[in-house]
Amino acid sequence: MHCTLSRRRLLASMAAAPFLSRIARGAPDFDPDFGSATDAARAIRTSAISSHELTAHVFARIRKYNGRVNAFVTLAEDQATARARSADEALARGESWGRLHGVPILMKDDKKTAGIRSTCGAKMYANNVPKQNAPAVQNLLDAGAIIVGKTNLPEWASDFQSYNDVAGTTNNPWNLQRTPGGSTGGGAAALACGMGFLELGSDIGGSIRTPSHFCGVFGHKPTIDVISDEGFVEPPNTSPAPDRLSVNGPLARSPQDLLLGLQIAGGPAGVARIAYSWNLPPARGARLRDYRIGYVLDDPFCPVAPDVRRQLENAIDALGKAGARLEPGWPAGMRIGEWYGAYFTMLGAAVLPNDPTSHRAWGAAVGAQYAARRCWAEYFRGHDAFLMPVDFVTAFPHDHSPEMMARKIATPAGPRPYLDMLKWIFHATLTGNPATVCPVGRTPEGLPCGVQILGPYLEDATPIDIAGRIAELTGGFVAPKL
Repeated sequence: MHCTLSRRRLLASMAAAPFLSRIARGAPDFDPDFGSATDAARAIRTSAISSHELTAHVFARIRKYNGRVNAFVTLAEDQATARARSADEALARGESWGRLHGVPILMKDDKKTAGIRSTCGAKMYANNVPKQNAPAVQNLLDAGAIIVGKTNLPEWASDFQSYNDVAGTTNNPWNLQRTPGGSTGGGAAALACGMGFLELGSDIGGSIRTPSHFCGVFGHKPTIDVISDEGFVEPPNTSPAPDRLSVNGPLARSPQDLLLGLQIAGGPAGVARIAYSWNLPPARGARLRDYRIGYVLDDPFCPVAPDVRRQLENAIDALGKAGARLEPGWPAGMRIGEWYGAYFTMLGAAVLPNDPTSHRAWGAAVGAQYAARRCWAEYFRGHDAFLMPVDFVTAFPHDHSPEMMARKIATPAGPRPYLDMLKWIFHATLTGNPATVCPVGRTPEGLPCGVQILGPYLEDATPIDIAGRIAELTGGFVAPKL
């Protein structure tokens, strides 16, 4: 009797455990909780684990941890499970869907996903289920990815925090009293918690870079137009004209996955495919010593909090000791105040429904945009990357006061305007250059801190490669204690 009861208890506990705890054939080098999308794809491809098993494990983690962070607007468990089974059946027939065959990924809720609710955090779209996928979404699905769910964001993706009346507030997994950032906050939090292997986010005001910095993950704002930004869930009566600033881009727990996501999601969309194709140039260097890297870690235009600066200084010290050729100081000819004003003008025209910008003012802003782009292009003739802060602070406490312009961010030197959050990210957005965020450490409060790596126009692999080399020195992604 005792042996029978023990066996029953054992079987019951096995049935209640996540799939991966019961897999005897698991790949010893694959971490199903915090492994990379690249490793997940390899594990599925080599039958070390099935897509169904890994997808079930991801949903088990979501049930266990998402209640604390609230990273999702919508979960798609039934669709994901069915697609995972189909992925396994295809693999059994010797068929491969692509480089993400059977890998569970995340999707920011500002992108149209066929058959999955897409709200952009707006109550008016609480029941919106598109019939078509955004082009970048379709590219990922065509490569075999499985969408776990839609991740949380502010309404219309227009805040540095992630909260709305549809799904509520997303918390930072490192400190639940603080924001994960915005607007791709749900995706960054979910990645940090091991609730998916890759996120497709978007960025016009740091919306990939700030959440990556706040949550301790990797993020990449691509060169503008490398990934199509068509298929955005937009407010009614939005102008279809390009805003010359916004991009879609990947977030991940490894720089290799940023490259993978970029290569898959990127390329022309629609009729542009008739004449255009895209090939990602290789990284400029093969080792750290190959790179000439400029940097600025602080500036009176947007002073950086001491705890952030210390982490950045430590990263620079590590790079120097490892042999990188470092050069402090801004590029010659920088007009930071003027160009920030141009960015602000263009951003307002892009996101404000009744923006009063005149054609003359818009033209002047575009002229400044080209001047900034030329300045950085000249700099990158003799340099390979430029390091700078992502933001002047780490993750700050939730603040949902209705007047955004009146909000303040506390620093040791006193309160700062909320919109100062734009002052370090605007360079890459205005010029369209790629920028990668790499985690470099944690402050004494235990909050993650990242560095922003600006790269040459259209040479996205270079800042991503440098991020990987920095991560080898500083530790890269570290999972929060949940």
